[in-house]
Amino acid sequence: MRLSTAILPVFGAAETRERWREAEELGFASAYTYDHQTWRMFRDKPWYDALLTLALGAAVTSDIRLGTLVTTPNFRHPVTLAKDLMTLDAICDGRLTLGLGAGTPSFDAEVLGDPPLTPRRRHDRFEEFTRGLAELLTNDVTSFNGEWYTAVEARTIPGCIQRPRIPFAIAGGGPRGMKLTADLGAAWVCDLAVFDADYEVPTELVNQLARLGDTLRAAGRAPESLERILLVGANSPAFAQDVDSLIGAAAEYAAAGFTELVIHAPIHDVGLGTRPSVYGAASDIAKAIAEF
Repeated sequence: MRLSTAILPVFGAAETRERWREAEELGFASAYTYDHQTWRMFRDKPWYDALLTLALGAAVTSDIRLGTLVTTPNFRHPVTLAKDLMTLDAICDGRLTLGLGAGTPSFDAEVLGDPPLTPRRRHDRFEEFTRGLAELLTNDVTSFNGEWYTAVEARTIPGCIQRPRIPFAIAGGGPRGMKLTADLGAAWVCDLAVFDADYEVPTELVNQLARLGDTLRAAGRAPESLERILLVGANSPAFAQDVDSLIGAAAEYAAAGFTELVIHAPIHDVGLGTRPSVYGAASDIAKAIAEF
């Protein structure tokens, strides 16, 4: 199992540089950020663009992978996003992972004045968005005319550093999301906060992982061909606030099938993220859980 971090895009340029340098120095495998217009308690506080934040992180690091957890169709268009991602993959020399999700009925979904969508229609849009984005990132020239999006000879030249394209890490717990993951995903993303879980792996999550394995086999993929990323919520559970407990919980989740554990960087003034003493021990934690 690998240990990674999520750094919320709430810091000015100088501290952002320092946070990303620190993440690499501490030995995290990847450093992700949230892709929203704003988020929860930060609605009226500083909140910066995810892709530009990653570009700044890329400029001060050399080995750590970078990515979003997650990008959604709520306010992004696949044609313009593909160009941004191609450019960002070049800036970071092929270290980019794109986390993708359908989006929730939040501020992001309202900011452009779009009408509310049912969960089914959100997934309809998400599937077209993701499949279109995969085409755009794979081909030099792409055209399609869907229900939600249109591309007319859209150029994505010279293409991604990573071939055939940037890897997708897809969040989708239902049958359609798992099928999309099996078709296009390099990884599956699970937000542990959804389960209100702590040390023990929730039975519902165990069952979800079993269904994911079945979906992969039905699509002709070996279950082990897909990475499984577990995001520990920004309001970290008790096990993430103690080094030994975190390592113990990582063993449980690794045994369930997860290959990457993501903890949040501390945000001191609002009390979010992992306890600083635990975050600062990331190198030791990473070495311990690498055995799982």
